[in-house]
Amino acid sequence: MGEQRIRSWSYSRLIDFESCRFKAWLKYGARIPDPSPSPAADRGTAIHALAEQFVMGKIKTLPNELVKFKDEFLSLKAKYKQKTVTLEGEWAFDQDWNMCDWRTGWLRLKADATVMLSPKHALVVDHKTGKRFGNEIKHGEQVQLYTLAMLLRMPQIEKVTTELWYLDLDEISSLTVSREQGLRFLRGFDSRGRRMTDATEFRPNPNAITCRFCPYGPRGTGHCKSGV
Repeated sequence: MGEQRIRSWSYSRLIDFESCRFKAWLKYGARIPDPSPSPAADRGTAIHALAEQFVMGKIKTLPNELVKFKDEFLSLKAKYKQKTVTLEGEWAFDQDWNMCDWRTGWLRLKADATVMLSPKHALVVDHKTGKRFGNEIKHGEQVQLYTLAMLLRMPQIEKVTTELWYLDLDEISSLTVSREQGLRFLRGFDSRGRRMTDATEFRPNPNAITCRFCPYGPRGTGHCKSGV
């Protein structure tokens, strides 16, 4: 692979890289499209769009997909009118963790909604569709990364609450931390992000878990011959 690298990361990219470097390279370095259909992902994208449109007032009636969170979405809609809510934020940071343009970002992440609860307290909301069971570790780390990003974006904030709204399950996962607590997440994510973007070798990591649904294996595009 020479000195080829994956120049930027997000949490989903990081998980792919840590499960199989070669898959990550094919997907984000060589940019080979994933040919497998993803109805769950398509559904999630559609529901996210409905949520945004309702909060912005473009849809007057709450869509059925959001009814389990009726009170929460009505509250977001009211706060949006008060200009204390930001939707679909695109956050990008350079390698020194300074905010930068999305196109040149080293780390990129998107927040479904952010709410200023007070001048010193911010709420970050991420909408989840599908299951929660089995994703607890990944979702917990996402919460940490959102929390860290908000603290770095707004130095005046002293406290961040980050919530995952499981729209299909009528469940909320919530974490509230102080600035001091939240900034402790920086070291771990910095190390993991640099390990990914500094990598120049992308060997396959064949095992039953990573290969079973890999779109690049023998039963997919065939770019990887190491599937098990």
